[in-house]
Amino acid sequence: MGCRVVAIIPAYNEAETVQAVACVAVSSPLVDEVIVVSDASEDATVREARCAGVRVVELFARHGKGGALRAGVEESRADVLLFLDADLRGLTVDHVNALVEPVINGKDAMTVGLRDRGWISRFLMPHLALVSGERALRRDIFDAVPDAHLRGYMIETSLNYYCCSHGLSYRAIFMPGLHIRTKFQKVGVLVALRQYGKMWLQVGLAMLIVRAERALSLFHD
Repeated sequence: MGCRVVAIIPAYNEAETVQAVACVAVSSPLVDEVIVVSDASEDATVREARCAGVRVVELFARHGKGGALRAGVEESRADVLLFLDADLRGLTVDHVNALVEPVINGKDAMTVGLRDRGWISRFLMPHLALVSGERALRRDIFDAVPDAHLRGYMIETSLNYYCCSHGLSYRAIFMPGLHIRTKFQKVGVLVALRQYGKMWLQVGLAMLIVRAERALSLFHD
């Protein structure tokens, strides 16, 4: 097929799950290299990632998810990027292949994984914004995202709108049995509620900013 694929796994304090995620990525015959980027983790994330036998990039100051992804991309010359969150549970090689294969075959420019949330995933999630961290895409799409859009949760929205505005095919792929280690499990109920509220506020603002910038560029054109 001629395309080289790199899996990039950004991680901040994900020692409990990062090794398993990295091992699945390594096991996929479609993935050529795996890079875990520790975003100034304070736990055993780096050690656990190295136990998977993958390359680990250590950032010693917090860059956020977008910055961690950029650091991983810069470490590889691969044509196709596979992004996987480090807190996944139930990830399989079939999930990885389902994301990667349409991109390396040229059927889609980007694929986005939908985690298994029961009936919500099948009926509601396909109609909502695709902000999942599990996605495969052509490298040129990521390279086109401005550095300013690597903050917070703007990266996923920017990737979606780049594909949409350039007429590139992208779609959601349901990933049965795939879950995450939730914020409630990581930090408790009260802190998790604050973090989820902040996350969805950032997602909403990111969508507005990207839409506005796109509208202005069209106006000036």
